[in-house]
This record gives sequence, structure tokens and C-alpha cells, in this order.
Amino acid sequence: MMNDSKSQLLPTLKRYWGYTSFRPLQEEIIQEVLEGRDVFALLPTGGGKSMCFQLPALVKTGLTVVVSPLIALMKDQVDSLTSIGASATFLNSSLDAAEGRARLRGLYNREYRLLYVAPERLLLPGFLDEAQRWGIHLIAIDEAHCISEWGHDFRPEYRKIAQLRATFPEVPMMALTATATGRVRGDIIRLLGLREPRTFVASFNRPNLTYRVEPKRSAYEQVREYVRSRPKDSGIVYCQSRKTTENIADNLQRDGISARPYHAGLSAEDRSNHQELFLRDEVRVICATIAFGMGINKPNVRFVIHHDVPKNLESYYQETGRAGRDGLPGECLLLYSGGDAARQQIFISQKTDEMEQAAARAQLNQMMDYAEATGCRRVSLLDYFGEEFPGTNCGACDNCLNPRTHQDATVAAQKFLSCVYRIQERSGIPVGLNHIAEVLMGANTEKIRRWGHESLSTYGIGRDTGKAEWTELGRELIRRGLLSQTTDRFPVIEMTGEGRAFLQQRKKLAVARPMASGAGGAGGGRGGDLECDEALFERLRLRRKRLADELGVPPYIVFADTALRWMARQYPRTSEELLRIPGVGENKLRVYGGAILEEICLHLATHPTRSFSEKSEVNRSLPATPSGGINETTRESLRRFQAGHSIAEVARDRGLAEGTIAGHLTKAAEAGESIDLARVLSPTEQAEIGAAFEKLGWENVGGIRDTLEGRYGYGVLSLFRALRRPGRGNG
Repeated sequence: MMNDSKSQLLPTLKRYWGYTSFRPLQEEIIQEVLEGRDVFALLPTGGGKSMCFQLPALVKTGLTVVVSPLIALMKDQVDSLTSIGASATFLNSSLDAAEGRARLRGLYNREYRLLYVAPERLLLPGFLDEAQRWGIHLIAIDEAHCISEWGHDFRPEYRKIAQLRATFPEVPMMALTATATGRVRGDIIRLLGLREPRTFVASFNRPNLTYRVEPKRSAYEQVREYVRSRPKDSGIVYCQSRKTTENIADNLQRDGISARPYHAGLSAEDRSNHQELFLRDEVRVICATIAFGMGINKPNVRFVIHHDVPKNLESYYQETGRAGRDGLPGECLLLYSGGDAARQQIFISQKTDEMEQAAARAQLNQMMDYAEATGCRRVSLLDYFGEEFPGTNCGACDNCLNPRTHQDATVAAQKFLSCVYRIQERSGIPVGLNHIAEVLMGANTEKIRRWGHESLSTYGIGRDTGKAEWTELGRELIRRGLLSQTTDRFPVIEMTGEGRAFLQQRKKLAVARPMASGAGGAGGGRGGDLECDEALFERLRLRRKRLADELGVPPYIVFADTALRWMARQYPRTSEELLRIPGVGENKLRVYGGAILEEICLHLATHPTRSFSEKSEVNRSLPATPSGGINETTRESLRRFQAGHSIAEVARDRGLAEGTIAGHLTKAAEAGESIDLARVLSPTEQAEIGAAFEKLGWENVGGIRDTLEGRYGYGVLSLFRALRRPGRGNG
């Protein structure tokens, strides 16, 4: 029976969803579920988490219960499943008593394959007793990070889900999330009582997203011009305060751009209405606080703007991940200013727990480092999650697309470090970044007078430079390791050994020039879009909207943008041809096929067909460099390694991370170059890694790393896979 279920996977995928292949890790996760094992799966937003429990529910008899935190998400998922012909329902507080009873009857009669339910509903008196009569064969916990206090969206009610294990001891359980640090992953597994779960951790890389940071100057004008330059795209503008969301939405409306605010201060009715308008493409821009986002399944969000700096990188990653969920290009713009970071510091200082304060400051510093970084932003973002990007240029962030020129900052750095040294020498007490900048500028503050710092030799030696520039340089010196900063309530700056050596040895220092505003330009970041007949695509979008309005569902429930682009690329004229389009399953062909084929025929009556390049799909993975192949930096690492240098030596000599060098060697191995793995791993280490890959699968590098408790980096594990994967040969 189990083999029968496995053999049905691809036919079921095509029949219901219209696809002929799985996304990374989906098939391996589904097979583990069908074997009846507990599973922990971390897949990025847009990585296809839902498929991991929806497809097993359709190939195996019984009911799959999906615990989901949001009513809107439940309805959206059930609408999507119904549109492909799957039997699914939800139970939550939005239903009246009669409808709730009707759905319960359906559950007793085994009419449904999937049930979506909120954690609060699960724990109502008698609910679990009733559920034992519904034939449950799988329990899936979506947004599982909500169970951990260390997660970015902790929800106390999730803690009670653990009761499910006691009630259904033999039913396999799976936990799914799009973002979780190692600490949160461990929390999820422990609190849910997962039994020796198979762990799958996909790459955090979202290759279709472009990341940009601009200095915040005239913030509203920057937002307005950005949105105007993308007249057909929808997006989200995240703001720190409720008032800002309303001001921006009102101003956009006044300037002819359809927009609505969304925050916790609005009535439930207004929030629901504004969200629905956005989902149905009636409103192009939603201006929101962090109250908006989790569970929003709108796949064609083309941009996410952060009007204010987020409090940590995990929130930033989660929020930017709402762009491009359909795999088509999306752009993420952060408007950054030191003033925003200072306001976050004020909020942090209001926390009563000192450990919480220290953790929040450390997280904010990481966010600031990302915003001010001069290197690849994708490398910085992935590094936060413990993942190494195989290269130093992603070709899809502002710093890689438009590298900033460098300027000599040796004298300025000497002034700053000397000022730190003189202050500590005079008072013996370290001070904060702002105070150092004020001493350099010759400011007349109460603190400077009280501590006698106006008599220091470094007082006023930086009058020609503004405070923002001095504090930015200070943060750069911290990143370079020349200074260190504490995470106390009042963080202070101290000189490091490297900083003293810099002064004593009169070393040189070059830093990137300040970011330029508007570097992205209109329409930036759309490379990799699926080329098609744009006139037909627009025509199909309008027809899709009419079909969706007739059914009372968002347009993406009918067809995703990717499916429409394939139609506008291949011009299907018959039902058989339309069924071959990715994203067109049997039920959607039956319900919508006639209208779509009619629209294509009407278009072709007055327009000729066009030919497009031979690329068969949207790029879903970025090469180590924009050009791909073995480039010069990869070849240089390979040459040094083959000359007898270790990975650590090559990394030190080239000023790169060891994981980056391992990534270069992986790239070379995949291109067919000969690499001696014995120089990287001992026979015992190779045997240990090989056994883990055999057990968990050759696609699951993240899971292998976790299983081996982080003893091997992603780069080394990827290199092992490239050289030892079955069918590749031993290199």
C-alpha cells in the first residue's frame, strides 16, 4: 500500500496542481510522511511548505489536520484546495453555528481529506474526544515557530498543542516553518514531542529576490516614486508606527496610487476589508505594521519596502519573503537611517529584563550591520542563518549590481581611534558612540564639560565632518574588529588589540563611499522574469480578474501569474495543450479552460504569435557569479588548493571565509575538476558524512549539518556531495 501511495505522487501532483516535478526537498519530506515518521521541515517562504502535507492527504486515506494560526490563512488555503478539486474545510470562529454543525457532520462522514483548525479550537472541551472519531492519519503544525518564546512571532496558545501527542500517540506529526534559528528548531521539536523526527532544512536563499538599501532622505517621496515606477505591480510598505502607515496610505491615495493601511489599531472589519482588497488586486499597495503578513498567501507581491529599519534580521527576512512567492522576480527595498535605529534603541531601553535588552541590542546591531554593509547582502543575510553562499557576488543586490567605490579613511580612522584612547586614558570609563562623535566635532555638551573632555587633544579635530558620518565610521570600525561595543543598556565602545595595532603600525584603511539614493532605478531587479507576450498576459490577467470576481475569490486562486505567463508564452489552443501548462490541473482546466482558450483565440485573431528565448523556466537558483561557470576567483581558489594549500590557508591568503573557498571548490567539482577530498576530510569523517547523506538524502544539506551537530560547514558538506554523490563518480 505504501509503495502504491509513493507511485501516485507525480500523477497526483499533475492531476491537481498541474506540475510535473517537485520543488527541492518536497518529495523527500512527503515520502517520510507516507512512511509514518515525524518530520521537521524548514522551507523558506514560497518554498512550497503546504504541498508537503496537502499531497499526502490526497494519496492516502484518512484526514489530515492542519493547525494554523490565522483565520485568513485557513480560508485562503481551503479556497485554493477547493479550486483544484480537493475536499478540504476549516473550523474557526468565523462560522455561524449552522455552518459549523454542517462541517462537523462532514467530518464524521469522512467527507474531507484536510481540516484546518486554530490551536484555540483544538483545545475546546470535548473537541479532541470528537476528533478521535474522524480517522486522523496526519497532524501538521504550520508556522511552528509560534510555539517557541525565541521565535519571532511567539503565541502562548501554541504551547498547548503538545496535548495532541498524548491524544494521538500513533499519528505521525510534522512541524513546518519558514524561518527558525537553531535554538528555535530545537524548541519546536522538544515542545511538540516529535519522536526522532526526520529533519529537513532547505536553503534560506531566495534567488528571485533582489535586495537594496537606500539612505532615508525624503521617505514618502522615495516610496511614491518607487511605486510609480512599477505601475502594474503590487507590494507592501512596512512601517514602524500605526500613524505612519495611515499617513503613507493617505498620501499615496491622494497621489493617485490605490493604497490602504493595516495595523492592530484598526477595527477587525477594516483590517479584513483592506486585506481582502489587496488580495483581490483592488488595491495595489498595503501600508502595514508587522501586524500584517504571516499567512498572507498572495503570490504576486512584486516588492516589499521597509520604510523603517526592522528590529532584527529574522523579522526582515520573514517580511521580505512575502515578495515573489510565485518564483517570479521580487524586489526588497530598505530605507535606512541611523535615526530609526536610535528610536529602536529607545524601545529596547524600556524592556525591564536586562537579558532581553542585551539580546535585542545585539539583534539590532546585526540589522544595522546588514544595512551598512558594503559586501554582498545575500551573503550577510544567509550568514545570519548559518548558511554559506557559494560566492561573493550574487548579482542580485545593490552592492553586487552597483559596487560602491572605496575611499581612503586612514586619517579619519586614526582620529576616531585616538579619541577613544584619549577618553579612556583621561576618565578610565568607556563611553558611547555618540559621545565620541561629539568630542571629535567639538560639541559643547554637559557630559563633555563634566568629564573635562573639551581639554583632550582630540577635541574638535573632526569639526569638518558631521555626526552621522562619524557614527557610521565608528560602526564600520566595530565591524572591522578595531573597536568593540557592549550590549548593555548603555552600550559603550572599547579599543581592541587590533585597534591598538592599527594605530601603532600606521596601517591603511579604505571604506566604501556612502550609499547613493535611488541606486536601484525604475524597474530594477526584474531580471529573470519569464519572457512572454506581454499584451496577451495583460489580457489574461483581466479575464482572470473577472473569473475571480464571479466566484468571490482572489485572482491567484484561479491561476498564478506564472501560469498566465506560460500561457502567454506558448499560446495553447486546445484543452490538451492547456493542460500541459505548469499550474493547470484537471479541475482548473474543466472550470476555467474554456474562458482562457477563448481569450487566447481572440488575441491571436488580431496579433501574430511571437517566439521567445529557449530558457524553459524562471531562474530558481543564482550562480556564484552573474556569469556562472568557473570564473576567475573560483579558478584562483582551485589553483591554490591544487598547489598544496589547505582551505584555511587559501581563505587566509585571499582574505575570504573558509566557507567561501569551499564553495569555490564545490563549483569547480561540479564543473568536472579533479579535487582530492582526502585533503579536506579524513576517511572517518567521510564515512560519517556519507552515512548521514545516505540516511537523509542527497538534497538535504541543512538537515545533514543539523544531524551532525554543526561539526561540518555547509561549504564542506556541499563539496562532499559534489564529489561523492551517487552517479557522479569519486572525482
